Amino acid sequence: MAPGANHRQAERSGPRLRGGVANGGLCRSVAADEGYNARGHGAAADTTERQLLSGADGSVRQWAVAAMAALGALTAIACSTTAASTQDPATFDVAGAVQATALGAGDVLGIRVYLHQDLDGEYTVAADGTLTFPLAGQVHVEGMDVAQVGALLRQRLGNGYIRDPQVIVALKALNSKKIFVLGQVKTPGRFTFGDNMTVVEAVTVAGGFGPMAERNYTIVTRGSRRIPLPVERIMQGLAPNFPLQPGDIVYVPTSFL
Repeated sequence: MAPGANHRQAERSGPRLRGGVANGGLCRSVAADEGYNARGHGAAADTTERQLLSGADGSVRQWAVAAMAALGALTAIACSTTAASTQDPATFDVAGAVQATALGAGDVLGIRVYLHQDLDGEYTVAADGTLTFPLAGQVHVEGMDVAQVGALLRQRLGNGYIRDPQVIVALKALNSKKIFVLGQVKTPGRFTFGDNMTVVEAVTVAGGFGPMAERNYTIVTRGSRRIPLPVERIMQGLAPNFPLQPGDIVYVPTSFL
């Protein structure tokens, strides 16, 4: 090996490790070094390591081997912990998605029946969870989604009234679902949940941040879960947006800085 090769190899390895830590942790640094070795450069590093160990006395060699083994174990633990802790808080929630589309009192539906324009119109779900539709009578729709309402109306209308009825149901207003935006926003209160509503939209409908808001530690409470979110970073495109569900409480705490 050429004189000074060990020094150059150490220089190359050192900045790579520091760069990995600065850009997101040791895990990415280790992954990068694995790719580095895979391109054929790792052999020199392995040779250098063996030469350094062979030149040391027995106690130093034992210490070095133990240290490298401990570092490998710690790296594995750190990488697995990092992977677990960086999971997207917006993981898909089937029950929440069903709840978000379920109809309730106050919701407005646009209903059309093909070739029967006299039946077309907007219909509001009553306080008891029903709507009244011509020929079909009173229909209980609370807890259903629009597809289920359409299927139910087709069944009712096809029962001696219209042959093979074609029914289209669209959601016009989801008034039954609410979210709450509290804390350091300009107009805190209760707001109607909108389709595909996000935490950024919730802060926006509440008038935006107040002057004392902690902009990167908004807390969404969902049942027993408390989810901290960096809303200003989301607005800047530096973090993924977070979808809300009906009943969520969005709280913007006060910044003391």
